[in-house]
Amino acid sequence: MSLQNAVEINSAAMNKLSYGLFVLSAKEGEKDNACIINTAIQLTSTPMQISIAVNKGNYTHDLILRTGLFNVSVLSQDAPFSLFQCFGFRSGRDADKFADFSDTARSANGLLYLTKYASALLSGQVKTTLDCGTHTLFIAEVTEARVLSDVPSVTYAYYSANIKPAREKKPEAAKKVWVCAICGYAYDESSTGVPFEQLPEDWVCPLCKHPKSDFELQD
Repeated sequence: MSLQNAVEINSAAMNKLSYGLFVLSAKEGEKDNACIINTAIQLTSTPMQISIAVNKGNYTHDLILRTGLFNVSVLSQDAPFSLFQCFGFRSGRDADKFADFSDTARSANGLLYLTKYASALLSGQVKTTLDCGTHTLFIAEVTEARVLSDVPSVTYAYYSANIKPAREKKPEAAKKVWVCAICGYAYDESSTGVPFEQLPEDWVCPLCKHPKSDFELQD
């Protein structure tokens, strides 16, 4: 019996998907890992399928490739900035990203998800993968879908305006800087010797591992 036949799938959870921010979790053996992604889209309703785009630099990406299973916690507008710092900033295979968040549970597929600061849970079983350069596109059957709260899902626009602290501007800093739209990392040309106007094409954020396309030029 497949997972989709074993658990109830609430189609209302699919309405929580938006161009926002999601905690993507995966597991191999006893080890859980997670990262923040910003692309999760419903593809079909029968069968219910979604696609997610995951940066190849994230270890969670490797776990999904090997196991074919993942959870998406759709973040809500009451999520604190510390959550984004935790799941977006930490990298490496040994970081226990769920350590600071006790409000978690395991879905039918055995993977962790957030029960607080999340408006919905979506579990996926990968059916197809597409190589998209810096990212892999995973197309998956939805095996579990639940609405967790009535709090609206957080879009990136809401995150930027209401959750992410504004960068403190220094009077002497007249030039613009590249800032990662996902985690807030500011590109420091002094550490590379490369002027900000020439941000390398193959640049990857050292914190959240997102590519140059996720950087914005700010004052």
